[in-house]
Amino acid sequence: MTPIIALDFKDQATTLDFLKAFPQTERLFVKIGMELFYAEGPAVIKAIQAAHPVDIFLDLKLHDIPNTVEKAAWQLGRLGVALTTVHAAGGKDMMLAAKRGLLAGAKAAHHPAPKMLAITHLTSTDQAMLENQLSIDMPISQAVQRLAAIAQASDADGVVASALETPLIRSVTKPDFLVVTPGIRPRGTAVGDQKRVVTPGRAKRLGSSAIVIGRPITQADDPVAAYQSIKKAWETAHD
Repeated sequence: MTPIIALDFKDQATTLDFLKAFPQTERLFVKIGMELFYAEGPAVIKAIQAAHPVDIFLDLKLHDIPNTVEKAAWQLGRLGVALTTVHAAGGKDMMLAAKRGLLAGAKAAHHPAPKMLAITHLTSTDQAMLENQLSIDMPISQAVQRLAAIAQASDADGVVASALETPLIRSVTKPDFLVVTPGIRPRGTAVGDQKRVVTPGRAKRLGSSAIVIGRPITQADDPVAAYQSIKKAWETAHD
């Protein structure tokens, strides 16, 4: 996969203005998260698809009782997106329900079903938070590995995790299991609120299936140049 650009903008107009800078010949993979989706609703997906050739990662992180998640996932399955997310912490029954909903919703709308990714632990989580706030008494890498194994057994197509945990995830999952990694920062850029970060090239070397990167592109003086630099580092596995 090409690097996934996190479109963390406040509204549709700002998002479409950002996409205008990219040539129509460049197919992009973009992420729509909570801020943009909650502001604009499902219509923003159609607007982005009409404005530029894209694949869409809809990152809403479903987490509720299985029945509620299945119904919500049915709605998301109808939207024609490529990837979407649930929280692995919701457990096996919830993830299985989400997958049923996605498949049924996609079938009803005559779309290919989105691949379902399970969130392990956010890249803003560190060991101290894991122990002191979440009461999980194990190394964060082991906690992520355990959730990845549960996600695979729950029909997830992959997980979202820090690239730092990718080798451990690979040791307990099938070769085609996706590991999509946020927390990506090119060398010399600000880390911000991320805790477990790596460069694009290192993520590739660690075995990530795809990287998600927002502010280093969306807040760059030249977003297209920033994207191309990150894409090159990702494809060549060099920083």
